[in-house]
Amino acid sequence: MSAAEDLNDVEQVLAGNISAFEGIVRRWQGPLINMAYHFCHDRSRAEEMAQEAFLRAYRGLANWRREAAFSTWLFALAANVYRTELKRIPMQSISLDDIAELMDQRSYIKDMEQEARHKLVRRAVLALPPKCRDALVLYYFHEMDVPSASKSLGLPEGTVKARLFRGREMLRSKLPQLLDLPRWKEAQ
Repeated sequence: MSAAEDLNDVEQVLAGNISAFEGIVRRWQGPLINMAYHFCHDRSRAEEMAQEAFLRAYRGLANWRREAAFSTWLFALAANVYRTELKRIPMQSISLDDIAELMDQRSYIKDMEQEARHKLVRRAVLALPPKCRDALVLYYFHEMDVPSASKSLGLPEGTVKARLFRGREMLRSKLPQLLDLPRWKEAQ
């Protein structure tokens, strides 16, 4: 359904009906902000990053080759915008070694609520090297499958699978108690 709406809106924008871009924004604003949030973990910054992604998408709309779904192109463009933004203004993060020290405090871990555990995992993922981090963010936090993540990152599926594996291994060595989360077990 949204693929046909996306195509219709893109064609209208390219034909001069600028207001048709509003439909694209309405459909994809939530998912792009959510994706940005998983990159930066700051709601305000995520909204700004998503706005920048929409601006770049609008300016580059004619570059969509239609070989893939519009959403795939949009998410790939957004991921590039988000990575560039994080390079330009890095977010403050906790080192994996500091997180591991927190993990040794078993009494603290037992008292943590599930949301706090998810935040710890997110921080650990964001502290990973960018190659692994980007694959993990798209796969786990944005819930993309491997083929979609590979299209968004512009990489072969095998490369995405390898980066997912390496990222999980890095996390497994630092965060063993957190890896009992259901989604992490499924992907092993």
